[in-house]
Amino acid sequence: MNCLAALESTPLGTAIGGASQLLTNVADIARQSGAANITHRNALPTYDVLANVDGTDLRSVADGVKQVISSLEGRLPRGTSIRVRGQVESMESSFGGLGHGLLLAVVLVYLLMVVNFQSWLDPFVILMALPGALSGIAWMLFVSGTTLSVPALMGAILCVGVATANSVLLVSFANDVRRAATGDPSLDARAAVLLAGATRLRPVLMTALAMIVGMLPMAIGWGEGSEQNAPLGRAVIGGLIVATVSTLFIVPSVYSLLRRAPPVDPAIEAS
Repeated sequence: MNCLAALESTPLGTAIGGASQLLTNVADIARQSGAANITHRNALPTYDVLANVDGTDLRSVADGVKQVISSLEGRLPRGTSIRVRGQVESMESSFGGLGHGLLLAVVLVYLLMVVNFQSWLDPFVILMALPGALSGIAWMLFVSGTTLSVPALMGAILCVGVATANSVLLVSFANDVRRAATGDPSLDARAAVLLAGATRLRPVLMTALAMIVGMLPMAIGWGEGSEQNAPLGRAVIGGLIVATVSTLFIVPSVYSLLRRAPPVDPAIEAS
C-alpha cells in the first residue's frame, strides 16, 4: 500500500458470511502526527531527550541540565518524573568509586604502616605529605585548565603511594639514627630528622624526578588520542612537586614537634 486510497479499499470479511465491505465504509482515515520511536523502561512509557557535549566538560553540562530539571519539578503532571541517564550516570559512579578508593588507599596505607612501625604516631607524621600532594594536584589541574576526571583521580591515587614512600624513607632513617644513638642526649628529634633529610635528600629527589620526567610526555599529550590520559600525568606531576616539598620541610617539622621520646626497637619491645 502506497496511498490512502489503497488502504481504504481494503476488503473486510463479515462473521455471518455475505458480501464483504470495504474499509472506507466502516472507518474514517485521517493523517496525524505520532511518535517515530516509542520507548519503555521497566514497563513504563518514556520520552527520551538526547543531548551531547560540545566545547565544554560533561560535569558543567550535567549541572546545567539538573538546574533545568529542578525548575520543572513542580510543574510535572502526577506520576511523571525526569531522570538524567547515560554518560552522566557512569561519570558519577566512577567518581564515587575512585573517591572512595582514594580514601580507602590512605586508610590502608596508614594501617599497614602502623603494623610496620609498631606506632600510631609515625604513620601520622608520614601522612603529613598527603595534603601537599592533594593541593599540588588541584593546583596543576587549575593552572593547566584540566577538569577533574577519572584519569586525574587515578593519578591522585598513584601520587599518594609515591609521596608516602618518600616520607617513609625520611622517618624510618630518623628513627634508626635515634635508636643507634640512644646514649647521646644531644641527638634529639630535631637533630635526627635534619640528619635524615640531608642523607635521604638524594633518594627522595631521584624518586620524584624520575616519576615527573616519565610523566611529562603523557602530561603534554603528544600523539594521537593521548589527551585522554593527559590529566593523569598532570595530576602526578603537580602532586609530586608539592608533595616532595612537603616531605622535605613539613614532615621533618611535624616529626620534631611530635616525636619527643626516642623510638623503641620493636624487637626489644616484643622481648
